[in-house]
Amino acid sequence: MPENKGRHTGSEDAGTDLADQERLGDLLNMVIKKEIREGHNSTMLPFLSIVKRSSPTMLRHGVLTPSFCLILQGSKKLYLGQDIIYYHAGDYVTSLIDMPASGQTVHATSESPYIGLRVDLSTQEIASVIMEAGIDDKPKRTQAHKAAFVGKSNSALLDAFIRLMKLPDRRQDAVFLGNLIKREMIYHLLTGCSGHLFLQMTFFTQQRDGIGKAIGWIRDNYASSFTVAELARMSNMSISGLHHKFKEVTTLGPLQYQKSIRLQEARRLMLSEAMDATSAAREVGYESPTQFNREYRRLFGLPPLRDIREIRQRQYPVTNLMDS
Repeated sequence: MPENKGRHTGSEDAGTDLADQERLGDLLNMVIKKEIREGHNSTMLPFLSIVKRSSPTMLRHGVLTPSFCLILQGSKKLYLGQDIIYYHAGDYVTSLIDMPASGQTVHATSESPYIGLRVDLSTQEIASVIMEAGIDDKPKRTQAHKAAFVGKSNSALLDAFIRLMKLPDRRQDAVFLGNLIKREMIYHLLTGCSGHLFLQMTFFTQQRDGIGKAIGWIRDNYASSFTVAELARMSNMSISGLHHKFKEVTTLGPLQYQKSIRLQEARRLMLSEAMDATSAAREVGYESPTQFNREYRRLFGLPPLRDIREIRQRQYPVTNLMDS
């Protein structure tokens, strides 16, 4: 696989200046004072969580859900299609759709753990900020880009995170003010150097036809069978055009994307709802348990029952790849 070892993919690429390094350090100290535990930490803000890893993790397969995660300390590695992307303190990783990928924490120790701040978001929230701020939402570039990417934070985004960490302990106040700060964050992301990447997916998902409709249909109907020709017709695209653009955005073909979403949902059903493997396979659209077991093992590295047993034995199971 070719490696993209840069510290950015379309964001501020001059490096983190001294003032921003200080902001990053202040933010890190504020988070550490909260005495967060290992793994995923929820907060009083429904959209914000804190991730801590005190040692490198194994490579994990999963889905990047719509969100962005700012790295405060440590570094991670993301396998996205044919690319291997490293990202570090001051970088953020974003996914604007459910995006099958693999990733792992690579630099973390008990003295200097990996710490990230994850903010869940949706294309609807992005579209709302675009409309309210009067941002030109027409993509300036015709080439499609992957719906997951790494960018570099700037002073405005870091300042917003600092204010988020300073919110009062009263939940009602924190949630109201936090939602305002979240909209400000989205504005800074849209108007920063990676803004065209956010605008691309918002544009796709707002279209009645095209690649956004195809991705959305699969996500909403992953248990249903379809042919690529049928998907192309309902999206008002040619078969070759659908294949090409779908792979540009998701790194997978339509049927591969459906398979990954099916397997991820089956894993969730077995883990969260105590469903047995046969029932989970049937629920997500598999008619053959043998095929389900084979494809599950190919994606996750273990057969279903062993995989779920090992996840439950871990103290901090991963439900979102950004938490790996």
